[in-house]
Formats: sequence, C-alpha cells, structure tokens
Amino acid sequence: MAEENSGEMTVGILGLGYVGLPVCMAFAESGAQVVGVDLDEQRVAMLREGRSYVTDVPDERLQAALGRFHPTTEYEALGDCDAVVISVPTPLAKTGEPDISAIVGAASSLAPVMRKGMLVVLESTTYPGTTEEVVRPLLEEGSGLQAGVDFNLAYSPERIDPGNRRFTVSQIPKVVGGLTPECTRRAVELYERIVETVVPVSSPRVAEMTKLLENTFRAVNIGLVNELALLCRRMGISVWEVIDAASTKPFGFMRFEPGPGIGGHCIPIDPLYLAWKAQQFNHEPRFIQVADVVNRAMPEHVARMVADVLNERGKAIRGSRILVIGVAYKPGVGDYRESPAMNVVEILYRKGADLRYHDPHVPGFSYNGTS
Repeated sequence: MAEENSGEMTVGILGLGYVGLPVCMAFAESGAQVVGVDLDEQRVAMLREGRSYVTDVPDERLQAALGRFHPTTEYEALGDCDAVVISVPTPLAKTGEPDISAIVGAASSLAPVMRKGMLVVLESTTYPGTTEEVVRPLLEEGSGLQAGVDFNLAYSPERIDPGNRRFTVSQIPKVVGGLTPECTRRAVELYERIVETVVPVSSPRVAEMTKLLENTFRAVNIGLVNELALLCRRMGISVWEVIDAASTKPFGFMRFEPGPGIGGHCIPIDPLYLAWKAQQFNHEPRFIQVADVVNRAMPEHVARMVADVLNERGKAIRGSRILVIGVAYKPGVGDYRESPAMNVVEILYRKGADLRYHDPHVPGFSYNGTS
C-alpha cells in the first residue's frame, strides 16, 4: 500500500444531497480540503454562489466553508484526493428491486482518476455484498489497481437524520467495515476527523447489513403500531391513549406512533433492499413484507377517514375544499421523497377534491400533472 500523504488531507465527496453536503461541511470544518462532485449543474452553481438547498446546511455555514469546499461536476478533480466518499441515491426501481445505477455510475467514473494510496468509502444505503461484489470490481477494472493492496476500500452507512438539531454528523456514531484490517484502519482514521465515535466492524457486509437492520427495525415497528391503530379504530379505543399508557413502562417497550405511512429516503426503501437480497438466499422475509403491506395501505386509510368526516357533515370528497397541512415526509425539512402525504394528496385528487396545501419547507410540487 502506498504511504498516506503526511500533509493536509483532501477528501472527495460524490453526491451533494441531504447526506453528502453535510458531510462536506463536516470535513471542511475539520480543516480538510473538500472536493464535492455532483452531476447536477444547477446544484453546483448554487453551491459556488454560497446558496444551500439542504435544510441542515444554512447559507452562512456554506459560505464560511467555501475556502475549503470546492463544488464541481468534474470527476477529474478527485484525482488528488486522499479519500473519496460515495454518497449517491439508491432508490427502488419501478419493479420494486434495488436501483444501484448511481453507485455503478459513480464507481465507474471514479476509477479512471484513482491513484495508489487512495481510500474509497461507500456510504450509500444498499444490500450486503455491494461493496465487494459491485464496487470493488468496477474500481479495480477501471483503475488497474488492486483493492486492499494498491488502494483501500470500505463501507460506512450514512446515519444523517435531516432536520435533527440534537444529533448532528459529529454526534452520531459511525460504523465502518473495511475490505481488510488496513482498509478499516484508514476509514476509521478518516471519520475520526468529524465524528466523536467510530465503530469498526469485521467487513463491509456487516456494515451494510447494520444499516438495513436499523431501518427495517423502524419499518416493522411502525407497521405494527399502524395495524394496532386500525384495530383500535374498529374497537372504539384511542390508540394514542394506549401508546401513552404503554410508554410508562420503563423497560421492554419503545414508543412508535401511527401515521399516514412511512416516508423519506431510508425507511420505505431499505427493508425492501434487504428483502430482495434475502430471497436470493431462499429466505422469505415475512415480517418485512407484512409491515410493507400495512404501511403502504395507510394513505388509503387516511383518505377513508377524510371521507368519514365529510360524510358526517353530509358532504362528499368530490368538490370539497381540503387543506393538506404538511407534505414533507417529516417536520422541519423540505424533502418529500416517498412521503405518504403525497399518496394521500393523489388519492383525494382522484376522488375529485378541491385541494390546497401548506408546507413552508416545500414551495411547490406536482401530482397528476397539477402543482
């Protein structure tokens, strides 16, 4: 393995979204030079002007970092980096299978500009095996370098919670799994610059599975409490009173609350990555499948509740003026990816409602061609 640079560290970040941009800020504020790469020219132009599009990165913080943070659309700028972090989106394809095309594209484009001694860390949420089975061969074939010998390779799942003021990048422990012990050591050393606690694990697969467990745990428990909410409504019991009462137990119970479904870039998607991979091992992930069915049915339940309320007043959904308050997937952010509120809006729209919405963080969106 080539020796690490003894001078100032240069870190590259591929993908400047809700995860990548806060990570850029953290590394820049640690004293590193940061090269941020994103293919969206409009995003890059905004960043160069000191204008942020991410809630967790106010303009003032971005502007203060611009001396060390260098946004660009060019992969060639990564050639002098000591470490490169890949943080690109991993949605579901229309077929319901994992779509890791952004990871493939990022690794393929990075490979030709790699050099000996570089550390590459994948942060994008994905199924166990992606780092070793997909990213490694792409980097090796495109660069002519050998992972674990000429360059280091590791996986570290992103854990950023957009809009969370209590737990920021530096306060959330970072799990790291390298291809070799030396790869793990390099990745631990990298993240120790920006986080208080780094947790090394034995392999990239363990780190990849860790991320999926975290969000599958949440999806399954949300599915459970949503199903309980449906039952309580039929039985004439307040599910909120039940949850409040159960929450008084100081052990063995963790509070989850019902809602219109699950949203964001993690909880609705990550369990399905795990379910897809499980089926390749002839394992039927029943808990995941049941929770997904329950959670995806909740927008229809909310629409039925709206219909019931209107019916009590002698009105139909068609022609009724309905105000939807909040369309982002969680409070305090402008991200409405996978937001169940969008599904509720679509259902009410199809039923003929005269819709309006209020969300100070979402200036506009479209549904069925209407905005």
